[in-house]
Parts: sequence; C-alpha cells; structure tokens
Amino acid sequence: MAASVVDMSSSSLKGLVDLERFPLDDLDAPAGQRLLAECRSQLAEDGCVVLKQFIPQAALGKLEEETDRLSPSAHFNQNETNPYNSNGDDRLPQSHPKNRFDDRTNGFVAGDRIDEQTIIRRLYRHPQFQRFIASVVGMETIHEYADPLADLVVNVLREGCQHPWHYDTNEFIVTLLTRKPEDGGKFEYAPGIRSPQGENFEGVEQVLDGNTEQLKSLELQLGDLQIFFGRYSLHRVTPVVGDRERHTVIFAYAKEPGFVGRPERAQRIFGRMASVHERMLHEGAARRSDALSD
Repeated sequence: MAASVVDMSSSSLKGLVDLERFPLDDLDAPAGQRLLAECRSQLAEDGCVVLKQFIPQAALGKLEEETDRLSPSAHFNQNETNPYNSNGDDRLPQSHPKNRFDDRTNGFVAGDRIDEQTIIRRLYRHPQFQRFIASVVGMETIHEYADPLADLVVNVLREGCQHPWHYDTNEFIVTLLTRKPEDGGKFEYAPGIRSPQGENFEGVEQVLDGNTEQLKSLELQLGDLQIFFGRYSLHRVTPVVGDRERHTVIFAYAKEPGFVGRPERAQRIFGRMASVHERMLHEGAARRSDALSD
C-alpha cells in the first residue's frame, strides 16, 4: 500500500475519510442511514460518539505531519479556572463548584494559521462532512464560525498540560486526535450532568470531590473522530505525561451563521484578537441563547 492515498487536488473525501466504513458520500443509502442511526443512538445515550479510525491508516502519517508542522505556532496560556470559566462567588461556600479552581495550561493554534490546503481545513469545509455532522446532532444545517481564530484550531498539550473540569461554550464539539502522548491525556466526562433547565451544582460538586460514579473515560486513538455535547457534560483531559505532545483538531460549528467568540476569550486563548473581536468590544457582544454559566 502507498504511504498516502490522499489526493490533495481532489474535492472528494476519498483518502481523507474511510468511506467504506463511514459513507459520508452517500448518506441517503441504507449504509449511510445505518451509520446515522448508530451515531444518533450513541449520542442520545451519553452525549458522546466516537468513530474509531475515521481517518484511514494511509492518511494518518500525513495528518500527524500537519499538526506537527502547525504546533510551534500554538499560543500557550496558564491560568486557574473553575468549570464555568468565571470568577468565584464569595457569597457561596468554598466547596461550591463556582469556587473550585484548578490549573489549566495548554496551547492553541489559531485558525488563521491553518491554510486551505491542509487535510483538516479541507475536511472542516467539506459539504459532505458538514452534512454528516449536522445530521448526527439533529440539525438541518450547521455553519462554520465567522471567527477567523476559533473556527478550526489545533489544541497542543505538552508534558504537564491539562484541561481541568469544564463545559464548552458550544452546544456540541467535533474533535479529531492526530497525535497521542506517551501517557496521560485521557478524556473523562460526566454525560448530561446539567441541562438548559438547570446547573445541578450538587452533582458537579460530587465529581469535583472525586466521585466517579457518573464518569466515563475514553482512550482515544489516532484518527478517531469524536462528536460530543460538551455544553451539558462536564469533562476534562488529564495531564499529559512524557515528551510527546498530544494534538487534537477542533472543528467548530454553530447553529446560526455569523458566530464569533467573545473578545476576552480570543485574547486569553490565542494571545490576540482579530478585527472582528475589536469591533465587538465597541459594539457589544450578543447574549447567549440559554442562561447557563459559561
């Protein structure tokens, strides 16, 4: 077999996705409908579906080379954060989740550093990939971020880096593991621990106290695609161990067109803002559609 079967001049997903197992190019056929039904069922069960070896073996080397090439441009930041990425509240007990802070140290390669000819950018923009993701999460269509920094990013975790317990700003998130560390970097989550109707602070506090009854753990492998309802499921990535970095591509989509992340979040995560964020500082950001804490 050739080292790579990815045709970078083609608009097809052939070589980028294992289309025999995941027929994104023919979702209306019986095999495509079975795939969608399986993904929806798993997502409904615990808010997470993992498509093992979504990227064919022959393309994994090139994919890893891409994120290796991009990783030096990652902006690293370290801060103490609670699960809601908010300030503490001195009106609440110290045991309350809003007053429980942990170290968050990681790096992000911004979207404007990822060119159009990369595998990950082509996959992010591909109509068949977008239709598949939309169908799995139960939407007619999804939209690429209008945020040039946060639309498509590479998360880089070096030794000691971690994502402590947190929720996502997005209702759902799509990720692709492109490099595994020597050890650590495991994904753990408490499926559906909160909902748009309530925060369930008591349940969150139990997780922070070390209760594992609600937890699930994933040992992701290279080329695994994950679709995850991270707005409602508390989750973390455990500290990376060893000299080998952990690389994860994050494909960011929104329900409505024109979504842009908050300016302060862009500054913190990427160390800078784009012009669209500068405008938001003057014009004011739109409010979220739910009342949950970010």
